[in-house]
Amino acid sequence: MATFNVQNLRLRQDAAGQPFLDGARDGDMPGDQTSGAPDFDRADRRLTAAVLHDMNADVVALQEVHDAATLDYFHESYLVHTGLAPYHHRVCLPGNDGMGRNIALLSRVPPGAVESNAWVRPADLDLAPAEGQPPERPVFCRDCLVVEIGKLTLFLCHFKAPYPDRAAADIFRRTEAQAVRRLIERRFARPGESLWMILGDLNEPDARAPLPQQAIAPLRDGFSIDLLERRPAGQRWSYHEASRGTYSRPDAMLASPALARKFPAAMPRLVREGMSRMARRYPGPRLHGVGRHRPHASDHAALMIDLIEA
Repeated sequence: MATFNVQNLRLRQDAAGQPFLDGARDGDMPGDQTSGAPDFDRADRRLTAAVLHDMNADVVALQEVHDAATLDYFHESYLVHTGLAPYHHRVCLPGNDGMGRNIALLSRVPPGAVESNAWVRPADLDLAPAEGQPPERPVFCRDCLVVEIGKLTLFLCHFKAPYPDRAAADIFRRTEAQAVRRLIERRFARPGESLWMILGDLNEPDARAPLPQQAIAPLRDGFSIDLLERRPAGQRWSYHEASRGTYSRPDAMLASPALARKFPAAMPRLVREGMSRMARRYPGPRLHGVGRHRPHASDHAALMIDLIEA
């Protein structure tokens, strides 16, 4: 299975009514807003598809997908054309992000129940609202999508980004982490002995900080096992912010203790071949066509892991 923040994947129509996808670009990067920036959009999305093709995961959690129509168009017009075996099960439900950066699922395994929690308020989980937030505001900045895949339950998340006010965002994100933990505790009588995983972009800006200082501390601290920590410390980063030249690891695979014990040798792999050449900390090969900043597949690496029954 895999998780991948695909950076603002959105289906639009041109002046002639023809569909096209936005590229992997943000509004806060000056070079992404020039008149020539759209020229790279199609190349970006070919690279996004190439990353997913090379991983060939059976189950993929995606972040920053606009809607189901976008997901279907990307699947049919890009993914299938790479020769990748199709994902017959595709989900993208509307969440709370005002820009439409929603959570999505691609799966070759028929999912069981799929549950959105976009509507959940803090009081529904017996939590206090984040400081400065009205109590009726949903607890999740986007959603926590709960998906049953066989015996495994996935909690697909994309927490609030640490901008523009990091301190305020940390408070909100800690409440999101508490809410995911509460969802897990309510679902399983013995969470530590059950099979579940949290997948997605948790937007923790510094996973090297002492645990009490991390907004996602409620999900760690023995409650889950951070599978990325099976990798050497210098090999865990998954995000490069080109405008600041910084590296971090907001993307997460947090397994229940039981799941981690069941697959003690499972090692996450970070797929950075589609990242821009500005991410110099990655010295390995790039996909054909990757540019200095763009074209690129995303500003995030994809994470994948093989869970193989003995």
